[in-house]
Amino acid sequence: MKKRPKYLDLMKIRLPLPGFVSILHRASGLLLFLAIPFLLSGLQGSLQSARGFESLTSFFSSPLAKLALLGICWAFFHHFCAGIRFLFLDIDKGVSLSAARASSRMVLAASLLLTLLAGVLIW
Repeated sequence: MKKRPKYLDLMKIRLPLPGFVSILHRASGLLLFLAIPFLLSGLQGSLQSARGFESLTSFFSSPLAKLALLGICWAFFHHFCAGIRFLFLDIDKGVSLSAARASSRMVLAASLLLTLLAGVLIW
């Protein structure tokens, strides 16, 4: 009898830290991709006239817009740091389990620290 595939409950699977960083890398890339039209539209509006620039600055003065911008900043910083990590993995640097875990911790710490610094500048 052919063995059927096992049902995987994604909420019960505990990923190792490098796997979690990999999934966050994909999610941050998706978030950046989806944010491009909004960011470009805001840039275009701000460059068309002084009124458009004032409108954009008043929009980004609201706490919700600042929070969204902070989320985009996190996505950029995480995607950038994880991308560098993956470039090193592609050339077989840091592929051992301990090195992969350490580089995953460094990616998370660096992206959160850079986001915190950006948050200080945004607020």
